[in-house]
Amino acid sequence: MAKLRTRKHKVVLARSRGGDVGIAIILFILGAIMFLPMLYIVMQSLKPLDELWMYPPRFYVINPTLKNYSDLFTLMNISWVPFSRYIFNTVLTSVSGTFGHLVLASLAAYAIAKIKFPGRNGMFQMVQMSLMFHSTVTAITSFIIISSFKMLDTYWAIIVPAWCSSLGLYLMKQFMDTNVNDSVLESARLDGAGEFRCYWTIAMPMVKPAWLTLIIYSFQGLWNAGASTYIHSEQLKSFNYAIGQILAGGVKRAGASGAAQVIMMLVPISVFVISQSNIIETMGSSGMKD
Repeated sequence: MAKLRTRKHKVVLARSRGGDVGIAIILFILGAIMFLPMLYIVMQSLKPLDELWMYPPRFYVINPTLKNYSDLFTLMNISWVPFSRYIFNTVLTSVSGTFGHLVLASLAAYAIAKIKFPGRNGMFQMVQMSLMFHSTVTAITSFIIISSFKMLDTYWAIIVPAWCSSLGLYLMKQFMDTNVNDSVLESARLDGAGEFRCYWTIAMPMVKPAWLTLIIYSFQGLWNAGASTYIHSEQLKSFNYAIGQILAGGVKRAGASGAAQVIMMLVPISVFVISQSNIIETMGSSGMKD
């Protein structure tokens, strides 16, 4: 009879040590493959101009330099619109859009999942159906709505559509159905807690992995957004749009463009790393049984 493998007096998966090593090697290789594009971008930002156009291209840097970063900051200072304004626009829309999306999506998800009212199932089915349509399909309708509300060429043209994204509501509702215990909410209501208090102090801590995941997706989408059809003023455009303007300057700006891409990449990666660690910790330590 085969022995069960144990670790710290707990039974673990019945898998050989060779299998564990094989899985670890496979995961390491896959992780390295996923990391290579980011490493390549960093290497590109450190290459002098002659190495950038070397053929065949090399993955590594022969003579690393920080001149590309100094050139980028020089371009920032001489541009018609300061690059700090592009960065401010991107940070403002990303933070405001993510915060509003999280609040509205979680409130609506709590109401649909945990409060019984007529028509809630039909409303959620409409949300599910909206996920079937790509933003390109609804572009004309969205433009008409934003124009009707006088939001063209303002920050609201970027922020408000981010608030209304149906993906966050769907994600939060499904997670609340599974992880938020109805008996706990009923106990809180019997003790005199209002619905908002039940939502904030009971439901939201229980679905922490869901709203952290929502923050990652929403923030990355807004941070990486390029030129928008709703924004015409140069002073309101995003940092990603500014990077495109650098690329349009020709081969001499290729190094500065690489440096800008690294800066553009650092913020969403940092948000992802911080939130991902919290998600793993929460999913490993939390949970409730009836």
